[in-house]
Amino acid sequence: MPSRVLVIVPTLNERENLPTLAAAVFAQPVGAELLVVDDNSPDGTGVLADEMAAQDPRLHALHRPRRMGIGSAYVAGFGWALAHDYDAVVTMDADWSHDPSYLPTLVGAAGRAALVVGSRYLEGISVINWSLARLILSTAGNAYVRTITGLPLRDCTSGFQCIRREVLEAIGVPRLRRQGYAFLIELKYRAHRRGFRFREVPIVFVERRSGTSKNGIANGVKTLWAVWALRFGAA
Repeated sequence: MPSRVLVIVPTLNERENLPTLAAAVFAQPVGAELLVVDDNSPDGTGVLADEMAAQDPRLHALHRPRRMGIGSAYVAGFGWALAHDYDAVVTMDADWSHDPSYLPTLVGAAGRAALVVGSRYLEGISVINWSLARLILSTAGNAYVRTITGLPLRDCTSGFQCIRREVLEAIGVPRLRRQGYAFLIELKYRAHRRGFRFREVPIVFVERRSGTSKNGIANGVKTLWAVWALRFGAA
């Protein structure tokens, strides 16, 4: 199991969720630290992150000047993690759709696989509070992605994952260019192309507790064409 783990959480107006999320991350028996990558949230999430970091050395804040997208937020976070010598990173949402209680399972599985995916579709469909249209798009979209890319995963678009350092070093973090769901696919696809071992573990995904979702059906539709560009353009 990786010894130094960094949980990376991109934020935009997540002030309400951040204190309880951080407490839940730190409560897990994996010794993880937390990096908040904030896109200049109007609600003061970045300010709160700084205040929390001043009180707890396990929490770190990385500030960006404006809303720049989840893909570039993770790229910035990955670069920070590599520069600070973490063994693995966990990507997760700030809105409680990804429950920190799954961290021990994700990080533990990283002892046997280079990239561990928290899967909504490994044991049937484990999604709560989604519309039927969004659920159909997600399940069909994952089948579509598997067919085009050959990814050996049930949940290719999951954003809850544990990635070992060697994966980030091999795929070249600055080369990750896509946004939204396409970024999540690109990361996995580049790792798959380099022969890294994957593993999926089951999770239950719950639609956000509070605030406004930054993803939706439109984002999923935009991803469909990007998969072809990835299939024929990624090294």
